[in-house]
Amino acid sequence: MLDVGDGQYMYWEEWGAADGVPALYLHGGPGGTLGASGYRARFDLTRTRVIGFEQRGCGRSTPHASEPETSLEANTTAHLIRDIEALRRDRGVHAWILNGVSWGSTLALAYAQAHPLRVLSMVLVAVTTTSKQEVDWVTEGVGSVFPEASSRLLNSADPDVRDAASWEWALWEDTHVSIGAGGFSRDPRWENDAYRHAFARLTTHYWAHLGFNYVPLVESMETIKHLPGTLIHGRRDVSGPAPTRECSPG
Repeated sequence: MLDVGDGQYMYWEEWGAADGVPALYLHGGPGGTLGASGYRARFDLTRTRVIGFEQRGCGRSTPHASEPETSLEANTTAHLIRDIEALRRDRGVHAWILNGVSWGSTLALAYAQAHPLRVLSMVLVAVTTTSKQEVDWVTEGVGSVFPEASSRLLNSADPDVRDAASWEWALWEDTHVSIGAGGFSRDPRWENDAYRHAFARLTTHYWAHLGFNYVPLVESMETIKHLPGTLIHGRRDVSGPAPTRECSPG
């Protein structure tokens, strides 16, 4: 665990070749986890030094957002960028490849714009910048949900209200993700109360604030246009609108 300040302790892990090319994996959500570390399979571990971490409030990092007394005041994109820098310095990395998935692609772009000299290249999957257009698309356009209202329910003093709201959010997550895949299948992780509560609370927290990117990421792409980048986005991925591809760096 890495002490990153604000009373936060960040879980991190490292795989692969100690002398390999450094790569940082950024999980989705907000509120996701590294899971069983399956992301390792995406890298050649004989040539790559892969580092992953679980973002503030989720997974094995503490304090956990599933606990109602856990404040989210110190849980913003700016805080996560500082955490990444703390991890980079702690691991002795000069610069690394960024691999971000979904929300992780937003975080990768935000970090790259803040610290372009610390990025070798980017591989972004299910790309989103958490812009107003994208949040409106996936909530009001696809699913008719409202992050601000859901966030209020998920922060209710009544545990029954919080639990019901987290289940409703989980159902919506499964349903909209399954549209492009052609069927519905409940994510078994929702059965874990702590995971479900943290995921729903953090996602609505970040979406209600448009990812805390006060200058939209697309407007600042000029600062990282020199970085090599690969974007992977499924045509049937309704979670993010196709125009997001315009944000491509490199």
